[in-house]
Amino acid sequence: MSAHTKIAVLLSTYNGEKFLAEQLDSLLAQSHKDFILVMRDDGSSDRTVSILESYTGDHPERIHLLSRDGVNMGASAGFAFLVDYVLKNKEALGLKSAYMMFCDQDDTWYPQKIEKLLAAMLATEADSDSALPIIVHSDLEVVSEQNTVIAKSLISYQGLEIERNSFPNLVISNLVTGCTALINEPLAEKALPIPENAIMHDWWLALVATAFGKLVYLDIPLVHYRQHGNNTIGAKEFTKVSVVSMSLWSRILARKPSEHLIEVSIQAAEFNRRYGSQLSGRERLSLRLCIGMGIKIGLVQRLMYRLARRF
Repeated sequence: MSAHTKIAVLLSTYNGEKFLAEQLDSLLAQSHKDFILVMRDDGSSDRTVSILESYTGDHPERIHLLSRDGVNMGASAGFAFLVDYVLKNKEALGLKSAYMMFCDQDDTWYPQKIEKLLAAMLATEADSDSALPIIVHSDLEVVSEQNTVIAKSLISYQGLEIERNSFPNLVISNLVTGCTALINEPLAEKALPIPENAIMHDWWLALVATAFGKLVYLDIPLVHYRQHGNNTIGAKEFTKVSVVSMSLWSRILARKPSEHLIEVSIQAAEFNRRYGSQLSGRERLSLRLCIGMGIKIGLVQRLMYRLARRF
């Protein structure tokens, strides 16, 4: 069945001329051929648009390029726009159901990426309610600008606790890298509109999936995740800092409030506003603890973080 299931691959570009052609070639080399690449440029000033237009002209049956509007939305809002576009134009794009994957302009995909993620998605749907929101994601191989391997596993490289994938834990820390993800139509419909104060589209989608559906992880790398000077997020190697070895001054500085945890608090508050009445008591409590991390007193913020981590 998966070989006959058409999906949409969403690509939002911005000044990506350096690596874009390599990524597009990796998409065209996918073992699963039944997909439509839906592309939008986010206001590039380099040759990105001309590259997109060239590939569109060569592969009109495979590529759909949105008209250039010159608006710079940013990565998260740009992908949210494309999700909404696919839902509204599903039939025109030849989709029976709006399965969607997210593509970054500077990576490359393993040839079996679509095939493996889609197989996992269809198997999960077959075992579940067909209306269940689902996201499937995988590991990544971290590579340099020249495609030299930095780490075989992003999950290990960043020290991510992939088993901590329940909703209370996802509120605190995202485990889903957008360029590895495949979502189904029920998840897209449930998650939209993705709010401006969501930290990233992939994090918001992961929260909705764990609250109302399923999150499925494939423990294999399916993306060459390229690291260079212009990464929006990027991969940072995990290093465990010993508090004992820190100076007293360092420990005092460590108690300053974290701007990231304040962002997490804002996102949690938005999720609670949107979906709070549909959640369990435990899920609402986890949101309230994370909302409490918005306090700009370092010691109190860290206490709230530790309480939230106990879920």
